[in-house]
Amino acid sequence: MNQTTVKQVIVPDSEARGLLARLPDTPRILAQLARFDRPIGWWLLFWPGAWAVALAGGGLARWPLIGWLLLGSIAMRGAGCVFNDIVDRDLDRKVARTAARPLASGAMSVKVAWAWLLALCLIGLIVLLQLQRYAQVVALGSLALVAAYPFMKRITGWPQVWLGLVFSWAALVGWSEVMGALSLPGLLLYAGTIFWVVGYDTIYALQDREDDALIGIGSSALSMGRYVRGGVTLCYTLALALWACAIWQVQGQMLALAALLPIAAHLLWQVATLKEDGVDPLSKFRSNRFAGLLMFLGCLVVGSSVA
Repeated sequence: MNQTTVKQVIVPDSEARGLLARLPDTPRILAQLARFDRPIGWWLLFWPGAWAVALAGGGLARWPLIGWLLLGSIAMRGAGCVFNDIVDRDLDRKVARTAARPLASGAMSVKVAWAWLLALCLIGLIVLLQLQRYAQVVALGSLALVAAYPFMKRITGWPQVWLGLVFSWAALVGWSEVMGALSLPGLLLYAGTIFWVVGYDTIYALQDREDDALIGIGSSALSMGRYVRGGVTLCYTLALALWACAIWQVQGQMLALAALLPIAAHLLWQVATLKEDGVDPLSKFRSNRFAGLLMFLGCLVVGSSVA
């Protein structure tokens, strides 16, 4: 496959066109399958775990744990993408944005994809073994949710809610690892993060509304209809409210809630300037990587002040 062809099959939201195009065929296809060229996914999976560690007071002392959570997020997000593509390969062929994916396009066999999935899961296992037993059990509790997610778009108009349950799970893992139990602040942090995920993934789903409607699969962007901006605003508002409750449980002072002001301003900017076209939703979706950093810094300030 020449470089011209490679550029044609790299999806619009790839962030590694130059590097990806220079890899040999097999490593390039494996990287595409695990979405290594699209790091926004593992950033979004990682941030809730980092928030939990920071809010629990381990943001500085437990920095190796944050590193392990990052590695686990990269590996398990990749594994999740591989599994999703194995399940969705027939549907992906019918959607313009996903038709070039390795399994949908026939660039890789399903057998090789399963082997790659196993390799990524082994990396995840190494990360799991770094955790205490309680946190290990919590982490393993996500597996059923992860396995069921690819099927949700076939049976519900709100698959983003299920994605929220999955992509927020690291908050429970990080909190339980530092605190040794799933106490109320960690649960509130997790609940708020679910609404954050539903909000940003609804924005992302705006790219596929026409194709999703055509092939008959569910999406919160479709379910919200012309009320997408209001729906996302509600999700973000609920996220901020639940995060505020989590922070209040950790440090019951009004000043502590000011830690949420930067991310609140960023989320407000997202919904206020959102354009429901083919370009802006992707840009707004990606900006949640920065939103995650703002939230982490807020949790770090609050958690460090009581640690």
